[in-house]
Amino acid sequence: MLVVNVRVHVKPECVAAFREATLANATASLKEPGIARFDVLQQADDETRFLLIEAYRTPDAPAAHKSTPHYATWRDAVASMMAEPRSSTQYVNVHPCDPDW
Repeated sequence: MLVVNVRVHVKPECVAAFREATLANATASLKEPGIARFDVLQQADDETRFLLIEAYRTPDAPAAHKSTPHYATWRDAVASMMAEPRSSTQYVNVHPCDPDW
């Protein structure tokens, strides 16, 4: 299991559009066989900051995800909404809480 945390800082005037585009991408992403979770979190004290938590079942799943039409649509739609470049950190799951992972 590979877990990727993506940190995004969005321009204030783009928050609603970013949420809409990101939720559409997350919904479509959850239909991919290689994705176990795709959480979209918005920071409680700063609505312009988001955290995407993506859990992949296989090492090939991130590349497969990035080749989907819904990812390309999201990437292109939100590119100009960023207040700064997004950043990500990869983690490996040491102890799964859910045995179906």
